[in-house]
Amino acid sequence: MEKKITVGVSARHIHLSQEHVEVLFGKGYQLTEFKPLSQPGQFAANETVAVVGAKGSFPKVRILGPARKATQLEVSRTDSFALGVKAPLRESGDTAGSAGITIQGPAGEVTIEEGVIIAARHIHFHTSDAEKWGIADKQKLRVRVGGDRGVIFENVIARVSPDFALDMHIDTDEANAAAVNNGDIAHIID
Repeated sequence: MEKKITVGVSARHIHLSQEHVEVLFGKGYQLTEFKPLSQPGQFAANETVAVVGAKGSFPKVRILGPARKATQLEVSRTDSFALGVKAPLRESGDTAGSAGITIQGPAGEVTIEEGVIIAARHIHFHTSDAEKWGIADKQKLRVRVGGDRGVIFENVIARVSPDFALDMHIDTDEANAAAVNNGDIAHIID
């Protein structure tokens, strides 16, 4: 059985806790939806923030909603150099001991001591897709993308949940190196 999936290219973005949403935008503020994302219930917000590192900054970083329990900035390796932060390669949510950053919004700013990561490439699997293809949560996969600069991505982490829709996520550095665009098709090798 051919195991084809679509690729989503994940640009730099930030997830905010509700506490930080309110510091940055005002008491009681709620994020508003700009457009839905590939995962059910997730959206790109209309709101953006500035992020400031030791060496540089990005003025309009898109917030992804809804608010989460912890604030996390996801950047590419190139972004981390530009910001002057040592962002580790991690699974989303694994921010312990990671880099910090200052976040500026229209109503205030907050500095987080940790929370800046380079997100590990991964595939979201709905439980039924994972079962059909014999894939377990946290399994590391090899995935081939074709085209003029075709590559095989190693160590692609399977993330399995009944709340997920089938979709592979790579960052902009990986996409640029392989000449991959949003919606391109990839094939799980093993």
